[in-house]
Amino acid sequence: MNTRYPIILVHGLAVRDCIFMKPFGQIERKLKEEGFVVSRSKVEAFAPIEHNAEVLKKEILKILEENAVDKVNIIAHSKGGLDAKYMIEKLDMAEHVASFTTMCTPHKGTPVARGVAKLPRWMLHVMAFFVNLWYRILGDRHPNSLKSLEQLASWNPVEEVILKAGSGIYCQSYSATLERSRDDFVLGIPLAFCHHVEKGEPSDGLVSKESAKFGEYKGLMLEGSISHSDVFDFMAKKSKKERIYGFYSTLCEDLKNRGF
Repeated sequence: MNTRYPIILVHGLAVRDCIFMKPFGQIERKLKEEGFVVSRSKVEAFAPIEHNAEVLKKEILKILEENAVDKVNIIAHSKGGLDAKYMIEKLDMAEHVASFTTMCTPHKGTPVARGVAKLPRWMLHVMAFFVNLWYRILGDRHPNSLKSLEQLASWNPVEEVILKAGSGIYCQSYSATLERSRDDFVLGIPLAFCHHVEKGEPSDGLVSKESAKFGEYKGLMLEGSISHSDVFDFMAKKSKKERIYGFYSTLCEDLKNRGF
């Protein structure tokens, strides 16, 4: 083991571990090749935060048993950070977490979710029906896209005891900036909306820099135009991939050097 404690990668909203979508897939492989002990969480794509927190707790307890350790290092992207945050604070898991790193996690919500949540209720229910149906086909057992949307609009249900003195958890966060809409054809429109609502605040297309701040804010994970989906290597351009892998390698090396 290259770090003192195993690493678990936690993905966010709308991501499902299936044949054509492997969250952190190449990232996990690269880290393992470097000697790190890494697992990928299989939290659901559209389950509410409370449910995914329960799933994550079970996964971590299994990792602890298999590796004969008492803590893990959590690296979470987007909503995965909120799932982990809830698990730590509400499910008595603080003593089992050595470090907690969030990347582009909407700790203060996201304007895109707030904007969609303002659509007519009947329209939201129709959209939610088809989203939930599709993700049930992909394997989700508890999809609730409407509740997930409402939670992302403004999520602040915890006291954040994680950050208080004595918790013993090293907390850090990163953001990313999508500089131009043309740099990501999927997130280009959400980026324009974010810039309009947040008056030009830097954003990865979904989450602003201010919303991503948590614990010790380390700034941008990478310089240049990086989108919300690039962060976990989903549809990232070939020119970005090695830089993304390098970021995770450096991040894990830093955790090792800090004794985690």
